[in-house]
Amino acid sequence: MLTDKQPWFPLSCTTDDGLGQRARLGVVVLQTDQTVEHELRILLDIPGVDYYHARIPNAMEVTPQTLAQMAADLPHTAALLPVEFNFDAIAYGCTSGATVIGEQEVAAAVQQAHPNTPVTNPLSACKAAFAALGMQRIAFLTPYNFAVTALMRQHLQDAGFDIVSTGCFQQSDDFVVGRISPASILQAMQQLEAQVDCDGVFVACTSLRVAQILPEAEALLGKPITSSNHAMAWHLLRLANYQPLIAGRGQLFMQPLPV
Repeated sequence: MLTDKQPWFPLSCTTDDGLGQRARLGVVVLQTDQTVEHELRILLDIPGVDYYHARIPNAMEVTPQTLAQMAADLPHTAALLPVEFNFDAIAYGCTSGATVIGEQEVAAAVQQAHPNTPVTNPLSACKAAFAALGMQRIAFLTPYNFAVTALMRQHLQDAGFDIVSTGCFQQSDDFVVGRISPASILQAMQQLEAQVDCDGVFVACTSLRVAQILPEAEALLGKPITSSNHAMAWHLLRLANYQPLIAGRGQLFMQPLPV
């Protein structure tokens, strides 16, 4: 505590552009998600790129009903990302939630607080990733139960992609999903890819740990692989107009945003 007997000095300082000089990204993370921040630290470890997150309330059990309840909370949670940060792009980090709520509805909810800011989510991001990688015939892996998996598969098929193989771990508890081992995910990818002729594999759900095994999986399968977090990180960068190609993070990070 300063007193009149203690000397103190007014000092001068300069300011710069702060963190995120190349790209400043925002992410709405599920309250129960154990994985997305860890994976984004790996995937977005790029000089001049920084991201900030806010957590949205959600139920631990993943069902179409609990996912739909998040729609009302999205505008408030997005507003917790300070407008003054001038985000270059913002993501809503829930694949199944974007499927149930709707991609355009998600973007509109986020843009209530951040008008004119590009918005993505893992569902929109994976579609852009499929186009960039030339993936038409897709092996599809989820942690969800059959009902949520079927909704997502139908959505992708309606968007024009051929889902030629589908597998799910049949887990509705998000706490369990975050603890599915990368080894189990890798084995499941191999099993699905071996069943059919496909162009690549998509692993849905931001809670699944895929980033650390993705280069190994691509080498084993000889095909492109992407996941919810992987596609979302790439899409955020491209929407933020960060265009350099990045080696060592899967084939997708060597691709520009498709026209």
